[in-house]
Amino acid sequence: MRNALSCVLFSALCAIGFDARAQALPLEPIEGIAAVVDEEVILSSELQRATNNFLAQFAGSQQQLPPRNVLERQILDRLVLSRLQIERANAMGIRISDAELDQAVQSVAANNRITIDQLRSQLAAEGLNFDQFRRDLRNEILIQRLRQRIVQGRVAVSDTEIELALAAQGNNRELHLAHILVALPDGATPEQVTTAKSKIEGVKALIDKGEMDFTAAAIRYSDAPNALQGGDLEWRGQNEIPNLFTNVVAAMQPGDISDPIRGPTGFQLIQLIETREAGRQKITEYKSRHLMIRQSEVVSFSQAKAKLDTLRERALKGESFEALAREYSEDTATRDAGGEMDWYEKDAWGAGVAAQIVKLKDGEISQPFQSDVGWHMIQRIGERETDVTDALRRNQVRELIARRKGEEEFERFIRQLRSEAFVDMRISS
Repeated sequence: MRNALSCVLFSALCAIGFDARAQALPLEPIEGIAAVVDEEVILSSELQRATNNFLAQFAGSQQQLPPRNVLERQILDRLVLSRLQIERANAMGIRISDAELDQAVQSVAANNRITIDQLRSQLAAEGLNFDQFRRDLRNEILIQRLRQRIVQGRVAVSDTEIELALAAQGNNRELHLAHILVALPDGATPEQVTTAKSKIEGVKALIDKGEMDFTAAAIRYSDAPNALQGGDLEWRGQNEIPNLFTNVVAAMQPGDISDPIRGPTGFQLIQLIETREAGRQKITEYKSRHLMIRQSEVVSFSQAKAKLDTLRERALKGESFEALAREYSEDTATRDAGGEMDWYEKDAWGAGVAAQIVKLKDGEISQPFQSDVGWHMIQRIGERETDVTDALRRNQVRELIARRKGEEEFERFIRQLRSEAFVDMRISS
């Protein structure tokens, strides 16, 4: 649990950083400044806290990590970018309500399988108080909303793009990738390009010689937002990979690392960690008839149930469920079709239907069950397995292309945000 919560704390501390003004405590010496970001500061104590929480994630592991001073520089870069994003979000009028924040705190506790009180205790053990954690979490949500706002309306996926991606995909192979980015500014000079190319080649040489593994090299040298996660890009479908890397990755085997690749954001190294085949996706669907007696101002719940009980007895004695539904059902959506419902997944119509349909055999009639609007019974007609692989793949391709475009759009926004800001780093590289 400690490591899981440390990840939450590091996300809050490193992806956001503390509000410097809120952290200033009376009667203490003036703290050192790690960086000046426009008109705000990042305190040395914030940097130390974020670094310590990052290191806590690797406690007891054998993972290579760069020297602390190098690590602090990487983390400070993330704190600076986060502070800039918070400034922009505030300027754009993005706000997080107390109710939304309360729900987010509850989710953190639930995801760690602890109560709010236990969360408070764990935070205290990590050297944080609950109010600080709430402020940091609010900022994390603020950055997420900023990302949504920037990407919204700028990313569209056409049917042609989906068809081309599906054709290029060819199969359901999924790839677990990692990358290292040596970034270039917009309009980079030849000298900047040469310097970046030399750096990425040097990093590749260190990895090839076994002096550093890929994860450690990403943590130390990568300029990508996920550098501190070892450059991990997680599992991606082949269609989600930028076209620039498609041919390179296609020729790689698990464990391989590419040569440096020049892209729009700089030079990159790609590592193919592993691959897997995505299986066919099938779902169980059910078909049934439905008969409902609605409760109203003149019909009580007990009266509605009594009427439904009578209709059920008639159906069990041989009367047509379909005919009874046409005459008596108060479900206007299915009544004219004799109560017939289209094929549906178990949970599509709520817990009441789900609990009944799985217990029935074809032709059987359920016991009456209650909802907020009245009493119901269903007659099962059939069950089938439906292959939804192609439909799911199409939806996944659309989502993945949109996500990739969104990442590229937000990266452009971040580069512009950074280039326009005044940033004074006060720690040595």
